[in-house]
Amino acid sequence: MDHSPVSILAQGNKELVSSIKEKFEAISSLKSIYSVPKKFLEANEKVYVPRTVSIGPLHHGKEILNYMEDCKWHYLFTLLSRQPNLEASLHECVNALSYLENIARNFYAEEFNLRSNKFIEMMLVDGCFIIELFLKRALKGIRRSGDPIYATPGLFNNVRCDLILLENQLPLPILQRLFKIVVTPMKCDLTLSELAIHFFRNMLLGDKEIVNEKFNQEGYHLLDLIRQCYLPTFARLQLKKHVSLDNLQCATKLRKDGIKFACSTRSLLDIKFANGVLEIPPLTIHQYTEILFSNLIAFEQQQNGPQPFTSYAFLMKDMVCNESDVKLFRRLKILIIDNFMEKDVCDIFKRLCKEMEHVEDNFYFAGQIEHIIEYKRSLSWKKILNCNCLKTRTST
Repeated sequence: MDHSPVSILAQGNKELVSSIKEKFEAISSLKSIYSVPKKFLEANEKVYVPRTVSIGPLHHGKEILNYMEDCKWHYLFTLLSRQPNLEASLHECVNALSYLENIARNFYAEEFNLRSNKFIEMMLVDGCFIIELFLKRALKGIRRSGDPIYATPGLFNNVRCDLILLENQLPLPILQRLFKIVVTPMKCDLTLSELAIHFFRNMLLGDKEIVNEKFNQEGYHLLDLIRQCYLPTFARLQLKKHVSLDNLQCATKLRKDGIKFACSTRSLLDIKFANGVLEIPPLTIHQYTEILFSNLIAFEQQQNGPQPFTSYAFLMKDMVCNESDVKLFRRLKILIIDNFMEKDVCDIFKRLCKEMEHVEDNFYFAGQIEHIIEYKRSLSWKKILNCNCLKTRTST
């Protein structure tokens, strides 16, 4: 046995690296990729379950999704074929994923029976598939004429929808590490985050410029990157007393009671009430809105803490509960509606709130509702005082 100083030092370094690695794995144990609760699936399964492609372990190997596996391997090959040495790049990718394996496993809330080699292979194939998909979306010149996704009508949109599902996420460190290894095409100087926002931009909600500014923040996975774009930037208002959700009223009723509405140019969940005006940022209602919101809410419901997305859905459900409310918000540009009837919009918010529990205790916008109630009360007192003054003048 070698007891030389160099050997002892090398062994000491190896133990230190192993210890640091264990600490990395421990701090990464915050679960962030969950199975959607059964009650949500029973209420509206189609917005949570992938229909085209599986990403990660939760739907891996499902027969209905197997036809996309060859496409994923094809994308892996085309991505690595651009490298100076395909085999060397493949070795580097596998070694990097082997190092990250336990960290990646800790992202998933549920345990799954996949051997190490199978798990690493899945991370490699799915991660490179996503990167190549991003690149082909941004750089049309690298697409081949018979590309299996871009040449099939409707398939791209189906795949893109599946990539925002909570159960279909890949840990972001996996994508980031693979992106550092692979050599991107000469004409591409975009970061992974910039490629992602370009890929998802037609699905995103709210003001595009604000989303662009906030998309480079860190996140657990792609859905979380999108979530970070919409989190409130205002501090949550403190309550003087408990506010019941029964105090929420529809927009047309609030307007009759003296509340004004305005469309603001802030982040989606930055809702403000001041001087009798409720300022609400614009929301786009399109074919992806319900899927995206459903999965953001499902993600939020699995975590402890504030629930701004769930609260927003309840707020909008009560404020646009009939077609007149939708027409009002549409006229004010608070709702931007693409190929939907007014009733359809009301139904979307009702479905988003179905099967929700304990929202009242975590209702994020309770402070705004309390201020609206106080303002309405002050208007009522003013009416009473004005009426009394009028009676006094008449009697004299």
